[in-house]
Amino acid sequence: MNVLSAVSEVLQAFVSVFKSITIVDLIDMAILSYLIFKGTQIVRETRAGQLVKGIILILLCYLIASLLELKTMTFLLENFFKWGFVALIIVFQPELRRILEKMGRTKVANLSFINSDNQEDRSAWTECIDSICDAAANLSKTKTGALIVCERKTKLGEQVANGTILNCRPSDAIFGNIFFPNSPLHDGAVIIRDAEILAAGCFLPTPQKEEFINKQLGSRHRAAIGISEVSDAIVIVVSEETGNISVAEEGELTRGFSKESLKRLLKKRLISDVSEKDKGGFAKRVKKKWKSVQKEQK
Repeated sequence: MNVLSAVSEVLQAFVSVFKSITIVDLIDMAILSYLIFKGTQIVRETRAGQLVKGIILILLCYLIASLLELKTMTFLLENFFKWGFVALIIVFQPELRRILEKMGRTKVANLSFINSDNQEDRSAWTECIDSICDAAANLSKTKTGALIVCERKTKLGEQVANGTILNCRPSDAIFGNIFFPNSPLHDGAVIIRDAEILAAGCFLPTPQKEEFINKQLGSRHRAAIGISEVSDAIVIVVSEETGNISVAEEGELTRGFSKESLKRLLKKRLISDVSEKDKGGFAKRVKKKWKSVQKEQK
């Protein structure tokens, strides 16, 4: 009977807990669960994953030291937790910055109801991508180095400021003139915004962990990785040594692109961005449609 009464008390406790849960509590738990899930995903993408394992191991050591009453170890570990948090923020500042920037680039920013139809934007980006791919293929054949940055949500005003403003439509001939050897702008990067060449001769940041970059990569490839670490830009690199076409995205460099594979990637990345913006203009398109129906009725 004692066992049955104990089980009954436990069940009653669970029932009382569930009865006390409100809708606000459920929302609170759902948000917390989502944040934990996203935090776990972000940690897995960085070297912070190994850091978490190390912290868990230190916690276990602290518990064991406390149970065994090891005063010296307990004192040292307590001070580690007291000041270690500040040290971790300093050491992992690049990773924290990337996480915050990634959060700022979430698709919530696209939930706008004032954007108009972006058919013209898609057409402009299609022409721009064709020009980029034609230029990359031609520059690859002649082994002419090139660095082209396609800006997306993260604005690159700091890099644009140190370059030369052009504000022109992209074409194979313009890219050829910019990256022609010994021309004034050939050493820097071209930055494309809204399917137009905004600036050329721009200098880009170096990678945050340059010591881990392949020693065989030149300055252009390193600059491409560097700008892709601090922004969501798509960066196209043509090697002047091998003529190979590479693309840097989110701090990762992928090599060995052809004209066709480069075009597929750029359309997937850049034109899909425009399509997502177009979804935000749904309310405005409905309004236009309603006005046209009213005109027909009149």
